[in-house]
Amino acid sequence: MKFFLISDNVDTEVGMRLVGIDGIVVHEKNEFLRALEGALEDESIAIILVTTKLVELAPNIISELKLTQPRQLIVEIPDRHGTSEIGEAIDRYVSEAIGVKL
Repeated sequence: MKFFLISDNVDTEVGMRLVGIDGIVVHEKNEFLRALEGALEDESIAIILVTTKLVELAPNIISELKLTQPRQLIVEIPDRHGTSEIGEAIDRYVSEAIGVKL
């Protein structure tokens, strides 16, 4: 089982390639969805890393896949141009799910 990166940034793709993670760089929503579909069909891929900017192109699709995908884990990662708001988003999701502010 391996990782696969879908990025909107060449620098992120190069950095991941340096640590042995293959990936693809896309910029349009249709390109992203085709790359995601291809990664989901590849049985050797266990974890799909997706940059925040691409997740924002299709948030409903990503959310649905995260909940229903039985085999692969889809993980949102920030790139060097991203913000550090992911922790805040996770706190918000957990708070909404359990009804308690963290």
